Amino acid sequence: MAIRLVKMPTKKQDLFLRVAKGHFATSHSHINYFIDVTIQKTRLSEARAVAQELVSYYTHTTIVDTILCLDGTEVIGSCMASELTRDGYTNMNAHQTIYVVTPEHTTGSQLLFRENTAPMIAGKHVLILAASVTTGYTAQAAVEAVNYYGGQVVGISSIFSTVDECAGYPVRSIFDPKDLGDYQSFESRECPWCKAGQKIDALVNSFGYSSL
Repeated sequence: MAIRLVKMPTKKQDLFLRVAKGHFATSHSHINYFIDVTIQKTRLSEARAVAQELVSYYTHTTIVDTILCLDGTEVIGSCMASELTRDGYTNMNAHQTIYVVTPEHTTGSQLLFRENTAPMIAGKHVLILAASVTTGYTAQAAVEAVNYYGGQVVGISSIFSTVDECAGYPVRSIFDPKDLGDYQSFESRECPWCKAGQKIDALVNSFGYSSL
């Protein structure tokens, strides 16, 4: 089956949701909407628009030394760092700048920082940036990694989120299930579509989808 993406306008200027409705499987759940954030992650104009929305939660209230980018959000992270360092925004690291870091993943899905990147986490105020936060497994792994390497998590940001809190930290997002109306998510063993014999349309993750 070909996946048909629909571009949905939202209340956010210059930002759109690109979604497909069906039966999709992630590594942790089954969902009825695939939300494609590829353009927001790769097109500079949309990445900048996302960054401007997200930094409004932190500009006057939160110290940010490092942005930890998950799910290929480095372009957005760089735009956020640029926005946060405008107009004399202060942070606590010696270089008065913001690091934009991507973790390495081990075969067991743990997050790893080498000797050259670990100092960008240790002793720093770290903002975690993800494409989406749904089950929260990936964001929680990032929180645990930051704590292990001696950093201090100051928040979690994402383009889309189904939760308001993860691992004790608020999750700030631009879009949530209310923008879709009938968004649903189930653990794979509890999936009603599987129980009804409805085949999976595609496997999805932060990189995209693979039709079945």
